[in-house]
Amino acid sequence: MNIGQAASASGVNAKMIRHYESIGLIKTAARSDGGYRTYSTDDFHILAFIKRARKLGFSIDDIKRLLALWQGRKSSAEVKKVAMAHIEELEARIAELHGMRGTLRHLVDHCHGDARPTCPILDDLAGVAGDQPRRAEKATASSAARSKARALLHDS
Repeated sequence: MNIGQAASASGVNAKMIRHYESIGLIKTAARSDGGYRTYSTDDFHILAFIKRARKLGFSIDDIKRLLALWQGRKSSAEVKKVAMAHIEELEARIAELHGMRGTLRHLVDHCHGDARPTCPILDDLAGVAGDQPRRAEKATASSAARSKARALLHDS
């Protein structure tokens, strides 16, 4: 199949296929007599693997490791280790996003949204809002801790 067909079948656009090839995530494509890239069924499966791993947020380096483990049919212990490390990264990013949301909610709640020239959102972005965002971040952290405690109690 050509690059367009591979892109259509795998859901990975042609530009990304060429990029993955250039960084060594997939092997260099064979070429037709006319110089066009050609892809096999195995290449399609690898592209589908990469697409799914990217949707789950794995980094390129992690995908390289996972591909090597998949192609080498290695022990699932190493695969689990990579996945667990990724979960920890996702949880840290989620906590960070919750903090950002809490700060923005606090700022939006304190913005009058009228014709006044002052705006706590702009003041905060400019670094002149005082300690209001820190209070919002603390409130968000407390709320997150309470939610986690409720979830633990619910699971028990």
